Amino acid sequence: MNSSVDQFFTSLKSGKEELTLLRNLLLETELLEEFKWKQPCYTLNGKNVIILAGLKDHVIISFLKGSLLNNENDILQKAGENSQAARIIRLYTLEEVKSHLTFIKASIKAAIEIEKKGIKVEKDESAEIEIPVELQDVFNKDADYKNAYFKLTPGRQRAYLIFFTGAKQLETRISRIEKYRKRILDGYGFNDCVCGLSKRMPNCDGSHKFLK
Repeated sequence: MNSSVDQFFTSLKSGKEELTLLRNLLLETELLEEFKWKQPCYTLNGKNVIILAGLKDHVIISFLKGSLLNNENDILQKAGENSQAARIIRLYTLEEVKSHLTFIKASIKAAIEIEKKGIKVEKDESAEIEIPVELQDVFNKDADYKNAYFKLTPGRQRAYLIFFTGAKQLETRISRIEKYRKRILDGYGFNDCVCGLSKRMPNCDGSHKFLK
């Protein structure tokens, strides 16, 4: 058990019973309980496998390689419109958690085996996302930004597009495009480590959050 996760559960205002049941299932496995992105995270040999999250009216158990799991009953859902790997289960009541326990246990076991075998999700890099008008306008005025962006790998370009277009408000999209200009000029992808402390290079593992 992780003390930071204990504090997380103490501060919960809703979904405590549901998440506690899910947590107990995970604690019975060989996964290591950690606290990342302000959520309980369960890892195997340093690799993120499952994350728990509590929202206002429901809880979520997220399988980072959920697209590889058996989902014949369509219980697993995409974490987002553009998610290729992660799959989640949204649970609104304790009774609902209990009704899906057999499936959840099987999914946890399968997720662990997938990570043990080192199986990776084959991402579809051909699934193109249209460059938003706001970004195209910036490219038209800023050749350095445009050139740096197109020097990135297709996967890194796609990650930025998902992030930029994920904002519903125009102002937010513009703000994101401006904020990440230097990062793109420096050749970093959206998920790349820039502090040099990550144990999952070149990916960021959140180590920068502990910098003083």
